Amino acid sequence: LWNQIVLFYILKSLHVQTLTLMFKEKQKNISESKYDIKRDQVCSASSRCLLSYRLKKFYIEAAAASNITITDHPVTFDPEASWLQFHLGISRYALYSGEDGSIDRLLRDMQTATVISADFTQDEKALKGACDCSQVVKPSGLHLKLALKLQDFGKAMFKPMRQERHEETPENFFYFVDFQRHNAEIAAFHLDRVLDFRRVPPVTGRFINVTGEILDITHNEELRSVFFTSPANNTCFFAKCLYVCKSEYAVCGHPDLLEGSMSAYLPGLSIAPRISIPNPWIRAYSFTGREEWEVNPLYCDNVKKLYPYNSGNRLLNIIDMAIFDFLTGNMDRHHYEIFTKFGDDGFLLHVDNARGFGRHSHDEMSILAPLTQCCMIKRSTLFRLKLLAQSEYRLSDVMRESLSRDPLTPVLTEDHLQALDRRLGQVLRTVGKCVKKLGEPQVVITDFVESSRVTTSHR
Repeated sequence: LWNQIVLFYILKSLHVQTLTLMFKEKQKNISESKYDIKRDQVCSASSRCLLSYRLKKFYIEAAAASNITITDHPVTFDPEASWLQFHLGISRYALYSGEDGSIDRLLRDMQTATVISADFTQDEKALKGACDCSQVVKPSGLHLKLALKLQDFGKAMFKPMRQERHEETPENFFYFVDFQRHNAEIAAFHLDRVLDFRRVPPVTGRFINVTGEILDITHNEELRSVFFTSPANNTCFFAKCLYVCKSEYAVCGHPDLLEGSMSAYLPGLSIAPRISIPNPWIRAYSFTGREEWEVNPLYCDNVKKLYPYNSGNRLLNIIDMAIFDFLTGNMDRHHYEIFTKFGDDGFLLHVDNARGFGRHSHDEMSILAPLTQCCMIKRSTLFRLKLLAQSEYRLSDVMRESLSRDPLTPVLTEDHLQALDRRLGQVLRTVGKCVKKLGEPQVVITDFVESSRVTTSHR
């Protein structure tokens, strides 16, 4: 990791010949430096630790040559780090098992770990042509997200607060211009766990000092350039993109503290390749357009004939995702992602949930179109939904208890919690109509049906 940062600075900020001379001179007395003494005391005989300190020393000297002040945070690599255990626990069925204790540890680490670096996410870099992120990333150009690196080499996506919890999305807003809400990301992770899907990467709330934990430690000059002090003497910053990204859309600390969501990163694409696939029930991202599924009630019959929805679990997973989005009120599921290593029968990732929980007073029934048109549901999903509809396990009560452990509690207002119960009733009534029309064997499907196609089987 440090090596990559060093190379970045060499290419961007320093002259190679100047660096070579400087490091040759420094090499003469490297064993006498205070930094090396500290390194030897901390690392003992660990080769990994010694390499980490050596690369970090190289990086700090490179930064000093450019007259850049870098905060010296302790950095350690732990093979038992919670983020690494999370990555190792991913299977073909879910991101983590229900008994995985490292997830709660990862949440605690994201809440408290020292932030050592901040940068734009791949979304913003893709918008500016700074990276090739076409496989997975779908840039919006409107919503500010930052990639924060932690002292144990973990990485989290920070989405700052843009909207107060009691505020509803205006009824005249189109779904594709709605705010992204940090508390929606947090609540979606908890709902995903309560439903036993386990397809949302771990998310927690955190207060970030925008000066000390972003501005002072970022190495991206473009990110530094969007910071300013407001008339109220608060530290603010905004996104740099192609449209609607100006200081009036900035987020501000009070005066420096800003709450937001911290979402754990998934393994890199070189380790765990993923692809992004258009949702068959994608919406028309225009003011007047309509998609076929919106006008053709038999649309699902056509989908069932197409690969990869003509066998296996893919269509059932789409319906799971639609139920999840209906409960949160998220209309913005234009694509879904899968890990390629698990073949056609792997689970769908439920990422980017920040446009949920916008209107507690409205149930958008069109989100349930995959369920209403296909009249299919997994047996395990239906069992869980029925359980959460019972008074002793009421969904709103379970969610309230789960969310109470987050540092930003209350994450959702009571109105949003009550809306979950109401929408759950809508889902169960929809399933009931399907069963009445087609019979239970046709509607309620056994889980994990193997695809009829040949796929690579993984853990």
